[in-house]
Amino acid sequence: MGLGSFIKKQFIDVLQWNEEVDGVLAWRYPMQDQEIQNGGVLVVRESQMAVFVNEGQIADVFGPGTHKLSTQTLPVLTNLKNWDKLFDSPFKSDVYYFSTRVQTGRKWGTQQPITIRDKDFDMVRVRAFGMYSYRVADPRLFFKEISGTREAYTRDEVEDQLRGILMATMASSLGSAQVPFLDMAANQALMAQQVKGDLATAFSRYGIGLDEFNVASVSLPEELQAALDERISAGMKGGMSADKMAGFTKYQVASAIPLAAQNEGGMAGIGVGLGAGVQLGQVMGQALGATLAPQAAAAPAEDSIEARLEKLKGLLDKGLITATDYDSTKAELLKKLLG
Repeated sequence: MGLGSFIKKQFIDVLQWNEEVDGVLAWRYPMQDQEIQNGGVLVVRESQMAVFVNEGQIADVFGPGTHKLSTQTLPVLTNLKNWDKLFDSPFKSDVYYFSTRVQTGRKWGTQQPITIRDKDFDMVRVRAFGMYSYRVADPRLFFKEISGTREAYTRDEVEDQLRGILMATMASSLGSAQVPFLDMAANQALMAQQVKGDLATAFSRYGIGLDEFNVASVSLPEELQAALDERISAGMKGGMSADKMAGFTKYQVASAIPLAAQNEGGMAGIGVGLGAGVQLGQVMGQALGATLAPQAAAAPAEDSIEARLEKLKGLLDKGLITATDYDSTKAELLKKLLG
């Protein structure tokens, strides 16, 4: 082996990473048996950072720029290697590059429904899908918690780990929210806002910065989707407060009236006797009282007791009420008539 070949093999004057392959977030400079020349140059491009690691211990971190390697620019490594004020010989150290570019348009989704606690429905099982963007924000933490000493660490490998963090954080964040889940399901931007803050905190523990997070679609169980459709139809945009629950009840009662009328025999055809019919009338009166109040003043006077007895007899003849209902109601009306 010639002297030139020996020098080329042993000493490195310039360290740089050209990122020939897309999707690599961490890359170890291939040292092999080579050593870094005293006064060598470290090139760190925009959207990159470089980390020196001495025997598995993180030393100095470099941002974008061209750095001449000396005891002044490598203070931590100098201390670890117990160098004096100057070092004259080449040295051995691992150098890792990290891509800090934003990884955009990354898809996320719940392969299986996740269970979320909800103030209105107790427990809700949902599936959701969307997009998010992230980047390596802290190479020290990323190296320590995620990539380690591997030769290269790719975007796909990172996202395999992020997926579990994302699902767990989403379930926890939505479960602890003060906003009812149906409101967030109807407003996906609100749901994304609720999750993004907690998810950014969870990602930061691994040296990853969350850039964007959005929810594209939410898939609800059929019964919960039906409840959401009813709320939207009733014009309800907020939580299930007492006033809004009353409005929801009005809507449900109004929806039930035509369904009951379609059954054979009307109210009696669905097993509602006269007593039950009175109860239904009370519920309808309470739920719709505010709506029908203006018309109350114009309502005709109540039928006389004689007229009500005739109508009651007609209901019995048509088979719409039972003889028991007829007798009990007739007795009450006669008692009022006779004083």
